[in-house]
Amino acid sequence: MLAQEIIRSKRDGGVLSTEEIAFFVAGLADGSISEGQVAAFSMAVFFQGMDMDERVALTRAMVNSGEVLSWRGEDLGGPVLDKHSTGGVGDKVSLMLAPIVAACGGFVPMISGRGLGHTGGTLDKLDSIPGYTTTPDNDLFRRTVRETGCAIIGQTARLAPADRRFYGIRDVAATVESVPLITASILSKKLAAGLEGLVMDVKTGSGAFADTVVKAQELADSIVSVADGAGLRAAALITDMDQVLGRTVGNALEVGEAIEFLTGRRDARLEAVVLALAGEMLHVGGLADSPGDGRQRALAALKSGAAAERFATMVAALGGPGSLIEASGEHLPAAPVTLPCPADSNGIVTAVDARAVGVAVIELGGGRRRADDGIDHAVGLSDVRGIGEALDASRPLATIHARDADSAARAAAALQAAFTIGEAAPAPRDMVLREIRP
Repeated sequence: MLAQEIIRSKRDGGVLSTEEIAFFVAGLADGSISEGQVAAFSMAVFFQGMDMDERVALTRAMVNSGEVLSWRGEDLGGPVLDKHSTGGVGDKVSLMLAPIVAACGGFVPMISGRGLGHTGGTLDKLDSIPGYTTTPDNDLFRRTVRETGCAIIGQTARLAPADRRFYGIRDVAATVESVPLITASILSKKLAAGLEGLVMDVKTGSGAFADTVVKAQELADSIVSVADGAGLRAAALITDMDQVLGRTVGNALEVGEAIEFLTGRRDARLEAVVLALAGEMLHVGGLADSPGDGRQRALAALKSGAAAERFATMVAALGGPGSLIEASGEHLPAAPVTLPCPADSNGIVTAVDARAVGVAVIELGGGRRRADDGIDHAVGLSDVRGIGEALDASRPLATIHARDADSAARAAAALQAAFTIGEAAPAPRDMVLREIRP
């Protein structure tokens, strides 16, 4: 086969065979297909799309480009489950969700990523915990999952290597937004991790990749259908990202909020998303009779302290401090400057540009402008107000945590521009907008 003929076929709207797709992915993995050809192929798919059979074939080929984990020999005694989010501002859901599901009998080998654009990354949050290793060797990873029920780590070089190269080229070739390619990218890593069930959190709104429900629905349908075709039980929830999720944005601050959540102080909007996803995961894994039953089991694990205990055990097993839950303030980094950010006027929050809020945290140093940038884990925002909340002199937009006064002042100006203030609260919006199942 010739790579250029495969590109030509897709460019002209043809349907690729399983063999053609496997050939192209093999060339991706071993480097025999050039970067230019990969970029051309991704652009052809961007414009011509792929049918479901092609998407399944691409996903399977990318899974088989590297190591595929198997948990069968571990005798875990429960289903191997995971969740994936399309990313948002203040999205620290994974930090609570993995230990909740573990406390309910699931096993969660969660392979997460770093921040991308204005959205925060789970690994960046975990890096704010002293000693926590997001790159354990395989033995430690397996032992932590087996003994704790969950381990949140980064992707290893051996899992879906074709996806790693493909994604890097798509990023610079302006084809990241292709739904077939996003689908294969997400599912190839999850299938390579040896999962038995997956729940997608597809976010929509001003702080999400999918800024409309229509776009989110297209991606959710694709992922659930392709997962089903690849033999993986999956479901998806479309959730709101038109404002910050929870009360904090910034790595250490979000870890602190996750600990508060696990120990009893929970923001209502964040709780709604966490419990909905937990209920869906437990149902997908056969640990609950329905998503509603799963939500009740998840809430019981929170109230009993079992979920907090799983989180503490995971952190300690992966090198973090054993007293993180009890003494988070002693372990998590804190910024030297804190500044309340007042609103331009008194009133009620009627809208939030969540993307602008995420960018403001990047400007503080809490995210990356370039892939090789370092991160200041201490900076960010706390006590962020949500839509429908009143603002006055005693209730600012947020509290800014900064490295210096100048950067705090710039962040304040950005936040004031990101919030819309009015006289009447808009109608409440459900956090879970749609549910998609096979």
